[in-house]
Amino acid sequence: MATQTSQSTKSKQIELASRPDGEPTEANFKQTVVEIPPIADGEFLVKNEWMSVDPYMRGRMKAGDSYVPAFSIDQPLEGGCIGKVVESRHTSFKEGDYVLGTLGWREYWTSTGEGVTPISSDLVPVQAYLGVLGMTGMTAWVGLNRIANLSNNSTVFVSAASGAVGSVACQIAKAKDCRVIGSAGQPSKIEWLSGKIGIDAVINYKETDDLTAALREHAPDGIDVYFDNVGGDHLEAALEVMNDFGCCVECGMISTYNATEPPAAPRNLFKVVSKRIRMQGFIVRDHMSDQEEFTREMVSLIKSDKIVWEESIVSGLENAPAAFIGLFNGDNLGKQLVRID
Repeated sequence: MATQTSQSTKSKQIELASRPDGEPTEANFKQTVVEIPPIADGEFLVKNEWMSVDPYMRGRMKAGDSYVPAFSIDQPLEGGCIGKVVESRHTSFKEGDYVLGTLGWREYWTSTGEGVTPISSDLVPVQAYLGVLGMTGMTAWVGLNRIANLSNNSTVFVSAASGAVGSVACQIAKAKDCRVIGSAGQPSKIEWLSGKIGIDAVINYKETDDLTAALREHAPDGIDVYFDNVGGDHLEAALEVMNDFGCCVECGMISTYNATEPPAAPRNLFKVVSKRIRMQGFIVRDHMSDQEEFTREMVSLIKSDKIVWEESIVSGLENAPAAFIGLFNGDNLGKQLVRID
């Protein structure tokens, strides 16, 4: 239980100890303990129960300008989190409420309510608001519905198809009666994609030396939309097999996040011109006006059993760095979460 308002609260947190050079290591992180002052009128205290680790966080570990501020050395990292209000002096948030926030990588945090969303476990477990009903699911939804303007019966290629975003993108496309081809690198993930969510074909990118040929085999009539989570050779293959006037939805490029030298691929970028391909990157936070529509459609898909999801769960705040590093080794199936004990 939280301490009373007359006392401070001790809170463990994970800080960035140094900026990674290439793939992050445990040495780039450190755990500290801080004291959080007693809450004031209009504030509430949250104890985190779940936090998200996501590939985009790697970009925030670099110094320099980006679409989101870089993490600071010797300061706690941030990210999506779900916690319970354990003490409140706020009229709209009471003890026992579950809330969605952005101050992950720590045990406790205080808030005035700004940027914090109350959530309910009536439909799904609360941690699903970090995944399928959160920014992860909305990223897939925005990419297909707002960026690609996906039409029914299209052919869609999704890289990193068993990941948190990719697995939802596959299912949204299947719900539109599309032919869906995915890529993954482990037999268990391939089996899940084929058997559990029923996409039409899966390429094991670790077992092919010609990704373009493998994609063309499964899409003899070409692809209309490429949902890109990987970049590099996957993007090169997609451009080669893309139909005229197709669309590349640029969501992420995890193959380049830890690169110390610029990647060579794609070497066929001129295909964008010759095939009149539309290539557009996007950031989901630019589409928050669509959140209500996204939630309504996603809830409908969940209730009709057209969306299922997996969670890879690591217990203990101290294990959050290892869970994050594991993203770049393909350790996770679906959403990678940390349960904060």
